[in-house]
Amino acid sequence: MGFHANQRQQEIISALRRAGGSLRIQALAAELEVSEETVRRNLKSLAKTGIIDKVHGGARLSDHPDEGDFKHRLALRPDAKQKIARQAASLIPNGSSLFLDIGSTTSFIADALRDHEELLVVTNSISVAYKLATRNNNRVFMAGGELRSEDGGVFSTQAREFAGNFKTDFSILSAAGITSESGFMLFDLHEAEYSRTIISNSKTRIMAADSSKFGRSAPITACDPSLIDILVCDEPAPEDIVTAARKWMTQIIVAR
Repeated sequence: MGFHANQRQQEIISALRRAGGSLRIQALAAELEVSEETVRRNLKSLAKTGIIDKVHGGARLSDHPDEGDFKHRLALRPDAKQKIARQAASLIPNGSSLFLDIGSTTSFIADALRDHEELLVVTNSISVAYKLATRNNNRVFMAGGELRSEDGGVFSTQAREFAGNFKTDFSILSAAGITSESGFMLFDLHEAEYSRTIISNSKTRIMAADSSKFGRSAPITACDPSLIDILVCDEPAPEDIVTAARKWMTQIIVAR
């Protein structure tokens, strides 16, 4: 089974991401308002999973291609993400309503949707909103709140409540990892909570993920995998994920 981080470990991962990937134990303890011993104990558990590396006096996020600065993630596997984006966009008719999350692949999908007309888009991503607003009679709704510095996303309680006002034809989401045991996984609890909100309020749920996500685990399960209708990827999935997807009743579409 995939590793599931507890609340404290999720807070440590988020703090490391905000800090650019690494922090000293004293700084983590001060930010989270816990003892240094509590930090060390949770870092030890996280280090066993490979999510973080312990360094002298501190910790850093391991070199997961999905983590870190958003610009860095955009630069990873752009050809695969563009191929996925074209395929995902082809599933969306003009005049549709849809949720788009903050993933780097989703940013490419926003580019691929720029010739679509009369879309109603609900997003928590400043990048997606910027690309699709004021074009082709689109209507774009973005939740208010503080933009996270690492990815330009909004993840407040108010953002989730705002998203809950909409019922859309589609939602397009991203994942940090996909395993046959745990399904679609994320590194950030707030992202998972937002994903669950938009999944529950859309008719067709599309997961867009490049093949580097296959077999990779992350601390948090995004949702019951059977809630995802379509997985769009750039290469055929491994056999164990194909078998699991049949059980989930999730259609896998390999972008061409």
